[in-house]
Amino acid sequence: MKSVFHEKNDINELSVNRGLPAEALQEIMSANPLSVGIPKEYGGRGGLMHENIALLAAASYESLPLSLTFGINSALFLQPVAKYAKEEAKAPVFKRFLEKQNMGGLMITEPDYGSDALNMQTFYTEKESRFHIKGKKHWAGLTGQADFWLLTARQQADSGNLQRDIDFFICDVSAPNQSIKVEEYFENLGLYMIPYGRNHIDVKVPSVQKLEPHTTGVKMMLDLLHRSRMQFPGMAMGFIKRMLDEAIVHCKQRLVGGKSLFSYDQVQERLSKLQASYTICSAMCANSSKKAGIEVDLVPHGLEANAVKSVVTDLMQEAAQSLVQLVGAKAYKLTHIAGRGITDSRPFQIFEGSNDILYAQISEGLVKLMKRAKENNLFQFLKGFDLTSKAAGFIKEQTNFNINFQMPQRNLVDLGKIVGRIISLNQVVELMGNGFRKDLAEGGISMLQQEIAGLLTVFSMKNETQIVQEYEENSSWLNFVTA
Repeated sequence: MKSVFHEKNDINELSVNRGLPAEALQEIMSANPLSVGIPKEYGGRGGLMHENIALLAAASYESLPLSLTFGINSALFLQPVAKYAKEEAKAPVFKRFLEKQNMGGLMITEPDYGSDALNMQTFYTEKESRFHIKGKKHWAGLTGQADFWLLTARQQADSGNLQRDIDFFICDVSAPNQSIKVEEYFENLGLYMIPYGRNHIDVKVPSVQKLEPHTTGVKMMLDLLHRSRMQFPGMAMGFIKRMLDEAIVHCKQRLVGGKSLFSYDQVQERLSKLQASYTICSAMCANSSKKAGIEVDLVPHGLEANAVKSVVTDLMQEAAQSLVQLVGAKAYKLTHIAGRGITDSRPFQIFEGSNDILYAQISEGLVKLMKRAKENNLFQFLKGFDLTSKAAGFIKEQTNFNINFQMPQRNLVDLGKIVGRIISLNQVVELMGNGFRKDLAEGGISMLQQEIAGLLTVFSMKNETQIVQEYEENSSWLNFVTA
């Protein structure tokens, strides 16, 4: 990356153009970075989770789009293939990744069924040991660039109706009858290095290329998505560290009013929050390395996976916004890492589950667990819950109240934000207990306590406001100006 982004090219100039020059990508891929996602028996490094996360972090320090490219390949293609593909399908795929630097991606999202994946309309029929898959997919990272795709579809019954379950298929776009037509490339707002678009699917794949779920296809999809969400801290780690490093250097060098920007109290507050985000993300990386290996069934761990993904992506966006604020106008350029950081990190709060949806799902999961435990006091539940037991003592006073299980959706989202940060706090406390430096851990704990307190204030306020649809009548401010 040093050679490609700093010696042979200027990353700031590369980043204003769509895609990455072929020779630059070739040089990066020549080091076989994706070998970290391939099992040892196929010539890879073993698919160790801490190595996957470390790779994502190393890449995101230089380029968030490059890190996401690695993440798409590892979490959304190589890991599910390693876990669920038939043995005879794995070897040729892994061989091409290692020897020809091939890449792979995942197609789930459809134009009319974004977050509603269970109602996807892409379907397949089976005939003569082949699966004929037809449909439309969009917003798949590496559109038109990946050599392999995991395609999701529902089986069409003889009646024409689609089965509820979802199946996954390996599609080799270089093979006969497996080419995917890109109907449109999108002008995505950020992540210029990664092509996105709308794809027309009409392919016939051999039966050997169908993934084999351990139970159902829906559970296989949940295992895949939960594992991917648990790896988001890898992409966040290098990115947040870069925002922090850039902010410290700028604030030390910049003079305002005859003194260093670094000496201003408000600047210190922003810098300390950036550093706290670095600490929180570090705790998440350590936690995911321990819990998210492909040998683990992550289907039951949606609450934790959703908390990790939503909180860390909020931290990413806030880090970029803070750096732009500290640097000022110069940072509001695509050629500056901070300006790019805002647009590059923003979709992380949307894809693989919009954060609003994930926060609501966290609360729904929490309520279900509290009902099962016959406990409606939030603190009493948190202190006995494995994901929050170490954190509960830090927020006892604020959380010692009873939960109304019939809350409106907006309160579910607010509560999900709170619980997500309590789970994050638990991970920081655990990391500190394992020897992580105490002053940094205390900064992370303090920031999370502040955020939890603020969110609890919002949660406790009664808010039933609704949109006024015919709002233009008697609402023009000009009518209320006196000459």
